[in-house]
Amino acid sequence: MTTIPDKPLLSRLFRMQWEEAQGQYVLLYPEGMVKLNQSAAEILKRCDGQRSVPAIVDELEQAFKAVGLGADVDAFLRTASARGWLA
Repeated sequence: MTTIPDKPLLSRLFRMQWEEAQGQYVLLYPEGMVKLNQSAAEILKRCDGQRSVPAIVDELEQAFKAVGLGADVDAFLRTASARGWLA
């Protein structure tokens, strides 16, 4: 099982930006681009190496007036880590 850093940080190999032509956030890397859905973008925006995973979950739950997002955030972060998106 892939581990998640205590304070996730987007890897230096990737850059997230709003792509007007796509109408969505994308993750750019030397070999290409990954289109991100809104949920993925909102999680990755908060992966700054300063916030812990629980802090990211709390912030998302407050921002979207939702509860119980922990499992979904955890699953996404595990996938992102396995793909090398996180440092």
